[in-house]
Amino acid sequence: MLGSHSSPRSPTSGSKKDQLSSHKPHKPRVQVPGVRPIDELTRQLHTIIDTHYPHLLQRLGVGPDNAATLLITAGDSPDRLRHESAFAALCGVSPVEVSSGPRKRHRLNIGGDRQANAALYRIVITRLRHDPVTRTYRDRRITEGKTPREVIRALKRYIAREIYTLLTYATP
Repeated sequence: MLGSHSSPRSPTSGSKKDQLSSHKPHKPRVQVPGVRPIDELTRQLHTIIDTHYPHLLQRLGVGPDNAATLLITAGDSPDRLRHESAFAALCGVSPVEVSSGPRKRHRLNIGGDRQANAALYRIVITRLRHDPVTRTYRDRRITEGKTPREVIRALKRYIAREIYTLLTYATP
């Protein structure tokens, strides 16, 4: 009969409890010789960054992973970092005009290091969740007529400027 599920292996046969009990529990993680746990690597990364750029990790939202990503981006092209707008372009957060008619708008540069751009995005989201000053800025800009996406673009640019300042004035 069409549509009938009478076989014992049918997903609709048996109770939910029977179906769930057939799954095997996950095996515990096995420690592979020569491979360090992620927590130990994160601690080492934190120590290295804190030694060379202590003010970087003190900023809200900038953890060892985000800091390392931004340092790699800056370190890959130190000769290209003459000013903060060059760092913003390298991170893909420099504004590009996309105006149409009387409305003036900007979007982010689609070039640049995508990992650095993602790190800046994570910092923005963290600040929007935990920093009342950033939330106040977002609310003010939205009441001025900006979209949430435009506000995030502006915040990423601001944070890129802040990070550039910390990178150039630190003593590595």
